[in-house]
Amino acid sequence: MNRNQKTHTLVQLSLLTAIILVMAFTPVGYLKIGALSISFLMIPVVIGGIILGPKAGAFLGGVFGLTSFFQCFGMDWFGTTLMGVNPIATFITCVVARVLAGLLPGLLFSWMEKIDKTKILSYAITSLSGALLNTFFFVGFLVIFFSRTLMEMQMGDTVWAVITSLVTINAVAEAIVCLVVGAAIAKAVSTYNGNRLKG
Repeated sequence: MNRNQKTHTLVQLSLLTAIILVMAFTPVGYLKIGALSISFLMIPVVIGGIILGPKAGAFLGGVFGLTSFFQCFGMDWFGTTLMGVNPIATFITCVVARVLAGLLPGLLFSWMEKIDKTKILSYAITSLSGALLNTFFFVGFLVIFFSRTLMEMQMGDTVWAVITSLVTINAVAEAIVCLVVGAAIAKAVSTYNGNRLKG
């Protein structure tokens, strides 16, 4: 990778980082429809994993996770409650879950693009996996570390009941949005990057 390519990569990584920060601390990152709240924060994470690679995906996932962890200091009642129970487990739940949700889609895309000539399926599956893995790891860590707390919060009287209360229609909506928007933008940016290298 030459100096211009490195600079271009750094610019794109910085831009995606800035987008995550803006989305995390403004209403831009969420769509509220009645009781439904859809988060768009995994979209730039997935895009980064696709166009810049797994390491960038992990980094952007970490940025997303740190913004989530920061909100546990009095900005979000749920996160603040978890912090009061176990700060280290809260950090793992907020940050490590998002790092994994950024890293794994990047690895998946790097493998899929080798066998998917059109890459259309690669963009779609990778984008969808980002949202699903985010839900899987976040809810999984919640159940591992805070199942008793969640039951005390009357989110269910069994582990399975807690899981079903956490994985609602929001998760499905987020997966669909990430699939459509993430795949479309990642394909467009990848095409631009490819044309730029040719030029």
